[in-house]
Amino acid sequence: MIEIQNKKAKFDYEIIDTYEAGIVLTGTEIKSIRAGKAQLKDSYATIKKREVFLLNMHISQYKQGNIFNHNETRTRKLLLHKKEILKLRDKVEIGGFTLVPIKLYFKGNKAKILLGVAKGKKEYDKRETIKKRDTLLEMKKSLKRY
Repeated sequence: MIEIQNKKAKFDYEIIDTYEAGIVLTGTEIKSIRAGKAQLKDSYATIKKREVFLLNMHISQYKQGNIFNHNETRTRKLLLHKKEILKLRDKVEIGGFTLVPIKLYFKGNKAKILLGVAKGKKEYDKRETIKKRDTLLEMKKSLKRY
């Protein structure tokens, strides 16, 4: 099962809510994703005219795609219900939240993206996250010894 995650999103943002969205892809893009050649690191979503778009998601070109290959960082449309888009728009415009992709995965034959409504962390919050992670790692190591 192919699952591409955005590990930096959970470090840089505090995720409040998540939505599952479909994604509009071309043939060579879906083949590259099945090969695991995608990256969500610097991507984000925006809402324009009651439609949600994903920007800066990198999908490498398919080797056998020749002239039918795609642009690697093109803007891709996300598929959500109208009510969900309106809720997201309100949260982004009024609440000051950001739409961040958390992971890309397959559900059946369809590529889905988990979109998170997030608020940016401050520097001291990031340090606290690192401390928690380090203490958990030390606890696991000490339990492993005994």
